[in-house]
Amino acid sequence: MAEAIYLQPGNSVDWTPTAAVTAGEVLQVSDGRAGFAPTAIAAGIKGALQVKGIATVAKVVTQTMLQGSKVWWDHSANSANLLQVNDKDFFLGIVQEDAAYAGTTAKVALNEDTPYTIGIGDGFISVPVAAAGVNHHIVGHKEGVSLVFDVTAEAQKLDAMSPLGIAPASVCLVEALVCVNLNGDNAAFDFNIGLANGTNATDADSITEYLFCHTNGSDLNIYLQSLDTVTTTAAVDTTVNFAVGTPFLVQFDLADYSDIQAYINGVNVNLASDFTLEDATGPMRLLAHMEKTADDSPGNITVMRFGLRARAE
Repeated sequence: MAEAIYLQPGNSVDWTPTAAVTAGEVLQVSDGRAGFAPTAIAAGIKGALQVKGIATVAKVVTQTMLQGSKVWWDHSANSANLLQVNDKDFFLGIVQEDAAYAGTTAKVALNEDTPYTIGIGDGFISVPVAAAGVNHHIVGHKEGVSLVFDVTAEAQKLDAMSPLGIAPASVCLVEALVCVNLNGDNAAFDFNIGLANGTNATDADSITEYLFCHTNGSDLNIYLQSLDTVTTTAAVDTTVNFAVGTPFLVQFDLADYSDIQAYINGVNVNLASDFTLEDATGPMRLLAHMEKTADDSPGNITVMRFGLRARAE
């Protein structure tokens, strides 16, 4: 017998539903992939689910979905979502065109998972700083990294910086999915994530060029800030708060370096402030930077994924 026999192209798979399926209904195939029924399928009758190609799907109407973003199918709301809302949600694909905040649909390449052009999961440079603590650690995993301080009353710093960088003006989407597992207990603790032209042993604010999403001590607010050789935009409260133990998605749309657009969970949070790297010299590298001064403040943050994708100009 031949070791392999051609069956079908693979754009669709056979599907026999136990309950009737309506045309356009999105389902999860037995192998875990997303699929939809191009035509209605009666209960107990073999039909087919489309699992490849670009489809226009319903989206949640409270998110801007940028080209290159990963999206999940929100099982309870029957719509595409930038976040996994519950354990029944499943990966849907990659957004093909920007979809407006109030838009009802998005174009998605089904089951496609395009790798980052530069991702922290490809490896990172790290120079931990601690005088006495022995239980702090930084661990890379898949597309992200975890950073943990101990409660020794001393200055500590953990960082993860990509070896590769981009030249300012490179059009791209930068994103990080962040979960604060244990927040710092006072202002001695800071966490920054985004782009920078380097790192610092004690204070991310001392880096000379950066674009950061920032959390500050025991404060639950999410801040944004930027600095290049000409313009400083100090930390601005986005008015969005994170919840300990709940991931939040930060995205920077670098289509225009003089007016960088920032999104938290798909919501534009630029408010009245402009974030710019127009006069940066770079190269700009991915950087996650966690620091505390000589204090016993703890800190435990999981960056579930962190990277950038080149975007069409």
